[in-house]
Amino acid sequence: MRHLGESGLVVSAVGLGCNNLGRPGTAAESLAGARALVRGALEAGITLFDVADVYGAPRGRSEELLGQALSGRRDHAVIATKFGVDMQGGNGPDFGARGSRGYVRRAVESSLRRLNTDWIDLYQLHRPDPRTPLAETLTALDDLVRDGLVRYAGVCNLAGWQLADAAWTARDARVRAPVSAQNHYSLLEREAEREVLPACARFGVSLLPYFPLANGLLTGKYARGAAPPDGSRLAGRQRMLLDAPWDRVERLRAFAAERGVAMTSVAIGWLAAQPGVGSVIAGATTAEQAGTNAAAARWRPTPGDLAALDEICPPGRR
Repeated sequence: MRHLGESGLVVSAVGLGCNNLGRPGTAAESLAGARALVRGALEAGITLFDVADVYGAPRGRSEELLGQALSGRRDHAVIATKFGVDMQGGNGPDFGARGSRGYVRRAVESSLRRLNTDWIDLYQLHRPDPRTPLAETLTALDDLVRDGLVRYAGVCNLAGWQLADAAWTARDARVRAPVSAQNHYSLLEREAEREVLPACARFGVSLLPYFPLANGLLTGKYARGAAPPDGSRLAGRQRMLLDAPWDRVERLRAFAAERGVAMTSVAIGWLAAQPGVGSVIAGATTAEQAGTNAAAARWRPTPGDLAALDEICPPGRR
């Protein structure tokens, strides 16, 4: 369990990415499947459930399923959701200004209704809004905290300088600063180490990595030149498989085998060991997958392991 940033918000080292809830063709498409997945995640020790208003088909479906799946268990979960991506009218008219005071208020009210909850633990700006002053968005989030609708604010997909700007803008406006930043980060995508992680360290923000398993390349289920398993995430996505960094993937597979651990443990355990990382957001469609992801954080790399992984996947490389 870890605190996010310098706040009192405590979350599990691995969180469940809930974008598969309501996704057609997955085990979590139905309410029964979503309930089984959420129940399995809770039993595995996962407390952080990360969703967004835009997830699911139709948009908003993931929030609805998560709210229903957590019925009777709300106090055991930390719900993180997001706003700021085009909901195609699902949150009312936005005129392209999805960080504006009015839109933020409508978006949170819609998410609260879909989630069937009185509060959201972590409310995150999904992506920067170039049409709205950042101070307006941060002030709107602070108002939601004051009103008891939201407990903490976070941001996603900001560059390092934007994260620094958010921290300084919050200080200047005397409002609460974000406690977390969610960005793409994995052994195969280490760009966040150049500026985002240093900014997190400087301003007391925790990083929440998404895509920790690199779309499944770090699960061990895919191999160079082999057809992907039926129903897997990369089935039918031949271009991604052709462009995959197979040399690094195969060296990581050998690294894991030498230590007698799964590739998933190496990928998630390495992230969890990085300074500044709060919770690793890992997607799943079944309770078994959620349990595997949660257990992966128990592998603790030694200094020698970290050095070897730096040699296989150099820092700052994408």
